[in-house]
Amino acid sequence: MITSKAVISDGKGNYNVDTIQIGECADNEVLVKIAAAGICHTDWDSIQTWNKNFIVGHEGAGTVHSVGKNVTKVAVGDKVILNWAIPCGHCFQCNEGNVHICETNSPVCGCGLEGHAQIESSTHNDQPIERSFHLGAMSEYAMVKQEAVVKLTHDIPFAAASIVGCGVMTGWGSVVNAANVKAGSTVCVIGCGGVGLNVIQGAKNSGAAKIIAIDIAQNRIDQAKEFGATHGVISTKEDVDFINVKQQVMEINGGRGADYAFECTAIPALGSAPLTLIRSAGTAVQVSGIEQRIDFDCELFEWDKIYINPLYGMCNPERDFPRVLDLYEQGKLKLEELVTKTYRLEDIAQGFDDLLNGRIAKGVVLMDEVEG
Repeated sequence: MITSKAVISDGKGNYNVDTIQIGECADNEVLVKIAAAGICHTDWDSIQTWNKNFIVGHEGAGTVHSVGKNVTKVAVGDKVILNWAIPCGHCFQCNEGNVHICETNSPVCGCGLEGHAQIESSTHNDQPIERSFHLGAMSEYAMVKQEAVVKLTHDIPFAAASIVGCGVMTGWGSVVNAANVKAGSTVCVIGCGGVGLNVIQGAKNSGAAKIIAIDIAQNRIDQAKEFGATHGVISTKEDVDFINVKQQVMEINGGRGADYAFECTAIPALGSAPLTLIRSAGTAVQVSGIEQRIDFDCELFEWDKIYINPLYGMCNPERDFPRVLDLYEQGKLKLEELVTKTYRLEDIAQGFDDLLNGRIAKGVVLMDEVEG
């Protein structure tokens, strides 16, 4: 048995750092010694609403500590990035190429614990405990299925590598995989936090000519330009329908709406905002995962507009993680610069506070030495 510190929540708004015990790997499982874990809005939402005990965290990177006898994908000592959209490889969606919405393993598609390592392997107060999104990355060790790891062969700090498995992939993939942004196009990005910055980077990688960053804070606009935005528009909370923002976008774009617009705020009131900003036959993308009911004015769809809601940037981890890391090595994608601040596991409350108050683009928990 291994004793590990971890962030534990009851899913009713409470969480704390406590110890868990971890047993041996089953045949197809991998025990990862976590080096870094990203802090995401989804982690905070899960703490507030899941109404069950679980280990928090779904972004992580580390080193393989041990493996089950049937594991062939990685070996002890390999560096890995965790991936929460765990494909089974044989269901309808996996066969269609949509491994991010696997019908057997996905933790967000109503599939239960099929993609989870044996729940008995991790215990808290002598009771089996689930791992968030089948990972539970905010822990010194995480037991996962071998399909949940992608071998890391690039030279990159763990802090930067850890965020590839959700925040980076969601933003970048929504541009490259889901919207298939064309070179020379105009792109609007609503909300310039961690995900929005990666939408901007994806648009830049795709050759967009104009990338318009939209946010309520000037400092976020300034940061967005460091990541590739060509223009900035300040919005206000009073402009709920984005009428003023639309006017500014059209002025920038020669009197026409944008070709693409991406919503990255997770604010339900802004769910229809990307439709407002695009031209006829343009594409609106809801990136942030809004799940509340939204009433749409059907005139916003005039004419021939497309509205899509991709999950996880339609990620295929074995294909996309190396693509992202290749761009990083070539200096075409900023990853280390996304990590605004690092924390110890015991300082997770400060990390969440910084996240919720917009002080950071991306925070990362380091299990050993804190950088910077």
